[in-house]
Amino acid sequence: MRTLGVLVAALLLCAGCGDQVDAQHPAGHRSGASASGATDAGIRLAGGGTLTAPAQRASAIVYDTALVPAGAEVTVTAESGAVLSTSTVTAKGMLPARAYGVHLHVNPCGPEPDDAGPHYRHAHTHASAENEVWLDFTTDARGGATATATQDWAFSPGRPPRSLVIHAEPTRTAGAEAGNAGPRVACVTLVQR
Repeated sequence: MRTLGVLVAALLLCAGCGDQVDAQHPAGHRSGASASGATDAGIRLAGGGTLTAPAQRASAIVYDTALVPAGAEVTVTAESGAVLSTSTVTAKGMLPARAYGVHLHVNPCGPEPDDAGPHYRHAHTHASAENEVWLDFTTDARGGATATATQDWAFSPGRPPRSLVIHAEPTRTAGAEAGNAGPRVACVTLVQR
């Protein structure tokens, strides 16, 4: 009984210490809380640069130079906390006034467009803007665009998205073709930061 009392006292003392024990790391991993209540734990991914011809280790690739001109640049950030994820893509030097379908995918980019694998999904059910990360954009008169998507779910720590793929067409949003956006024209590999 005395041991239980000491344990309860220790727990009460620790209750005001300001650190939180991360529930996903029960071995005692601690993460500090910010003023907003968010912890510093999470997944931060980034990638981008000038799109180049496909190569084994290239991290920003163009597959179709008729739809993505030489010198086009794409940057991507994708961050996930405990319950939300936010992804942003910025493009420069694309074709002007043109719509592209854009999604996060499960594998890194590779020499072949299909190397990036399927769309990254929260649940293995259906393709939708709620279940996947869709970042479609329409470029301005100079070929620039920015798009952001926020999901009410977090990336899986064991399997975060590994790339962003730009498709030739806007994403279809309904019916049997939902999620389809035509051929893959460019790809950016995401790396954890």
